[in-house]
Amino acid sequence: QLQSSHHFLPCEIMNSELSATLHTALASGDLLLSSHENITALLDSSDNPLYESSVAYLASEGKWKELNNRFFKKLAFGTGGLRGRSIGEIVTPAERGSAGEGERPEFPCVGTGNMNFYNLTRATLGLVRHLLQAHTGEGRPSLALARDTRYFGQEFADCVTRVATENGVDVYLFTHPRSTPHLSFAVRHLGTTSGIVLTASHNPPHDNGFKVYGSDGAQIVEPEASAIIAEVEAVSGESYEPVPEEKRGQVFPLGEEMDEVYLARLETLLLDPAMVKSQSDLKIVFTNIHGTGGTISPKILRRLGFQCDTVPAQDIEDGAFPTVKSPNPENAEALQMAVDQAEASGADIVIGTDPDADRMGVVVRNQHGKMTLLTGNQIGSLMAYYRLLAFTEQGIVNKSNRDNAVIVKTFVTTELQTAVAGHFGVGVVNTLTGFKYIGGKLRKYEAQIPAELRENYRQLSDTESRDLRLKYSRFFVFGGEESYGYLGSDFLRDKDANGAAVMFAEVAAFAKSKGITCVELLDELFIRHGVYLEGQHAETLAGADGAAQIQKLAQSYVDSPPREIDGSTVIRVRDFANENFVDEEGDEIPKEKMIFVDLEDGRAFAVRPSGTEPKIKYYLYQRPRSGHSGIELPEELASAKAIAQRAFDSLKAAVVADMRVRLG
Repeated sequence: QLQSSHHFLPCEIMNSELSATLHTALASGDLLLSSHENITALLDSSDNPLYESSVAYLASEGKWKELNNRFFKKLAFGTGGLRGRSIGEIVTPAERGSAGEGERPEFPCVGTGNMNFYNLTRATLGLVRHLLQAHTGEGRPSLALARDTRYFGQEFADCVTRVATENGVDVYLFTHPRSTPHLSFAVRHLGTTSGIVLTASHNPPHDNGFKVYGSDGAQIVEPEASAIIAEVEAVSGESYEPVPEEKRGQVFPLGEEMDEVYLARLETLLLDPAMVKSQSDLKIVFTNIHGTGGTISPKILRRLGFQCDTVPAQDIEDGAFPTVKSPNPENAEALQMAVDQAEASGADIVIGTDPDADRMGVVVRNQHGKMTLLTGNQIGSLMAYYRLLAFTEQGIVNKSNRDNAVIVKTFVTTELQTAVAGHFGVGVVNTLTGFKYIGGKLRKYEAQIPAELRENYRQLSDTESRDLRLKYSRFFVFGGEESYGYLGSDFLRDKDANGAAVMFAEVAAFAKSKGITCVELLDELFIRHGVYLEGQHAETLAGADGAAQIQKLAQSYVDSPPREIDGSTVIRVRDFANENFVDEEGDEIPKEKMIFVDLEDGRAFAVRPSGTEPKIKYYLYQRPRSGHSGIELPEELASAKAIAQRAFDSLKAAVVADMRVRLG
């Protein structure tokens, strides 16, 4: 195999003709200086023929934009791991290999800014060396490893397994595609030192990624993140000397037995089994959109008594995601096949999950029989409301302990959840974007339990652990982010679409038990708290030029914050990169490039460069003016929603127009 890393010795210098061509392109401005430096470093550190062949082909064809996009940066190991293209916009003959036209290339794309064996090996080596240095217990450090259905997933898993075991780390390997939350759960259940999932979430088919988890099952955060990043950056190339045979790690396969343990914990998310049983005619159409969700979600829904059909054409695990434009369940198009099936069968709701089953989208039938796509904010608000209602009605959360119950959400998630929590007397804690920060809160709440009582915390039932948190720390009722990620318990530490499918199916059953739809249940929240509307605009700026534009645009809001937007005065600008903030519990909020702008009329917007895609994201909010909430008469709701929609649309147009001016 061309990419078996440590079998290659560094060559002394690249082909002289290619070197001259690259120097000429550098002098003419066709090739960026950073691209030239990274190409030179790669070719001088390896004699893998794939690398030089691919660079030489692109250079000879004058494909300088492609070379710059591949080499203008080194794929940075951020606090979550790696994510990037594994298939280039242009596929070289060497990368194509034996694959035919329209098939997946034989090899991942060459480039220091791409997701390939070179970067995967360096990342794994850095992580492994950190684990070995930090390990203090008996035996070897270990990691759990999962992959979704994306291109090169199997080969990447083989690479990670080889590098880890050849450097003295045990690997608990899911032998078939499994979801991100399943991996998080396995880390906690097995007690491994770390975890890795190979996924690019809902990105296009040409992407893949490498996400790292700590021993608590959450994505790594500081200070461990910086320690791992330092080790990765210290790896100069992909060559290494394996440890002696007797010191190498072992591989422990994971299969259906781990599925059953996970399924048993998912069952505990159901709060009112009797109510669900009484609504046995509720019909669900589920689609995994060619990803990993089909392994667990339909099984747990049926086990809990729901009628659940799947979409046969999308049950097939396929990294091409051939039946959709994008495998993103927040998009109506990705759920259209499931909606068509629901229309034909008369199903009540559609549930869809992304390739690694950490995100969930929903379409529900409204009171007029029309299938209606809900936003991530609306889905999360309904689940937060129902879970607070159920825990309160069952007496689990009451006046004596509700100060110790909490909803955890991100700053860019709807404030409707804050209003709902306030109605039940429960607090809300806001975090930065990224579920790792919600996972960090769960780590804190667990650590606040007296040591002698949490010695076997992971083996406790949900009831037992909940009682401890209500008494000694904080009981996590629900957590989520607007980007379709939700979590209802702390037996795992990342967003979980499998668990979310259970939680939302119960919400739908609850609404049906009241003789209403989920849309009408949401309207009840609007009547009580006022109309909240949220949406996004994402500006895609790809490649080397795009990356510079994104940073320049983001900085413009720091240098020249808006004073007025759409006729409303700006009353507050929060600069999370340069100002100091603490959250509702007094914990310091890490620095992040995000600007949050509040307007006098209650509307707001936030600006944030994406950490995983070549985009800058705008989050837009229509919400009641401070001190004004609720709708006095239900018949006024339609008018209030129309007014809110016009205000939201006007804000979005104004923010996008301002962005265009800033882009020049």
